Amino acid sequence: MSKNHEKEDRSNWTVQQWTDYAKAGNKDLKRAILIGANLEGADLKDVSLEGAYLRGANLEGARLWYANLEGADLRKACLRVANLNRAILIGANLEGANLKDVSLEGAYLEGAILEGAYLEGANLEGHDIDDLRKRVAGF
Repeated sequence: MSKNHEKEDRSNWTVQQWTDYAKAGNKDLKRAILIGANLEGADLKDVSLEGAYLRGANLEGARLWYANLEGADLRKACLRVANLNRAILIGANLEGANLKDVSLEGAYLEGAILEGAYLEGANLEGHDIDDLRKRVAGF
């Protein structure tokens, strides 16, 4: 098998290696360890971040439309003014995340943990606001 076709072992990558990989435009970031990573303004459209660890990461202004964040750990992450239109956030943990002015239009939020999330100014078009109020304190 040629080197170009070998599956790369990313199990021991550092946060910086994952960050560089993401910023280089790679789409397969499943189970990436990006705790505290700085991805401000990153173009992550259509990226698979399924099960990724993004706790405390800075994703301010990131473009995450159609991204798969199913089961991702986004606790205390900054997603301020990020675009998550049509993103899959099923079962994602957004506890304490900063979602100020975020766009979640058409995003899939089933089972997402939103306790303590800051949603002021968020675009929630297409969502059941009463359901979100039950799940987000102070909303």
